[in-house]
Amino acid sequence: MLEKILAKAAGGMFPPADGSVTVVPQPNEREEGVIAFSAHAVVFTQEDPEWVRKAIAIAPADPLAAPMSPFFLSEFAERTGRAMNTIDLLTVADRLPGEPPIPVQPIEDREHPRIARALLFRDDVRAWSVPGGVLVLGRGVAGRWEVAVEVDPQARGRGLGRALAVAARHLLPEGEHLWSQQTPGNVTSVRAFQAAGYRPVGSEALLVHHLG
Repeated sequence: MLEKILAKAAGGMFPPADGSVTVVPQPNEREEGVIAFSAHAVVFTQEDPEWVRKAIAIAPADPLAAPMSPFFLSEFAERTGRAMNTIDLLTVADRLPGEPPIPVQPIEDREHPRIARALLFRDDVRAWSVPGGVLVLGRGVAGRWEVAVEVDPQARGRGLGRALAVAARHLLPEGEHLWSQQTPGNVTSVRAFQAAGYRPVGSEALLVHHLG
């Protein structure tokens, strides 16, 4: 169910902006959380949908903001025995044909710190490096392809983050969309991904067993 919602959102078709909350089963044991679209929230969990809606209804927040409010997310985390990671801006981009515009080298070392971290949250993880930066692809929430990039401090301010975000679109398997999360306060990352063609879709809060 969540897979279909995300597939439609990637194509620009969103749930109705009617202020309602959709509760769907979590795709697997690892993934539980909330995705907020415009005036519509999707909660993916094995918890009772009635509990979810009641907890949201009593949250001391604007009804449209309640599913992402600290009150509900804290209640949600306590009930599930998980921890809140962050609330991220959720973005998506289409695949680009051809080779990446910058030369990237595969990273084979599965103990590389960036790969080791990604393996906590994603499957089918693969990574590439360039001087001063790393990009990682993997299957995250509901099997969607996700990208994360990291730029060394000494290489920042030169457009490398944007170049890596574009390169990831070329490395994506054919027929897929590429998702990424950015912490809203990290405006450098937000701007880099939007400059690389990633479209804002909504916000996302994941409840996790491993904080990172």
